[in-house]
Amino acid sequence: MVNQQITDRQQRLESFLESVKAAQQLQDDIMKYGLDAAYLYCDDVEGDWLDTWGDDNDEPTYIEKMTTFLESDDAIAVKVREKLQNKSVSEIIEGLEYCLSQLTENKRIFAAKDLFVGGVAFAGSDRSSTNDMIDETELLDLAEDLLEKLTEILG
Repeated sequence: MVNQQITDRQQRLESFLESVKAAQQLQDDIMKYGLDAAYLYCDDVEGDWLDTWGDDNDEPTYIEKMTTFLESDDAIAVKVREKLQNKSVSEIIEGLEYCLSQLTENKRIFAAKDLFVGGVAFAGSDRSSTNDMIDETELLDLAEDLLEKLTEILG
């Protein structure tokens, strides 16, 4: 587990360093070639791409897809709205984005469950209580169903 974390950190660091190197190369090319550096990085510099920008965006955005789902009559969306009735759709989406950003499936599920309980564990509750166990199981089931649905919707 610790070794995997180190590997993930190393990969992220390597990715970051590659991005910095590419940015430095772009900056060097701009300094060397001026505006003509655009020809090095763009295939169709003189085309009509600027005039047609956004014309092919018929596909709904990530936020639009999540909003449409959360406002729908889907059984999972209804349950989510019931559990998070004191939060706006944008707040729910923000919380779900955090959940989806987690690296492992288990972390995503538990992050979604925490979202349903307001980010606070059952403080002071008797964990052996049957009702608490049922509630927690229901929340985990809802979190798992929600993440499966979002994966299906968002692709």
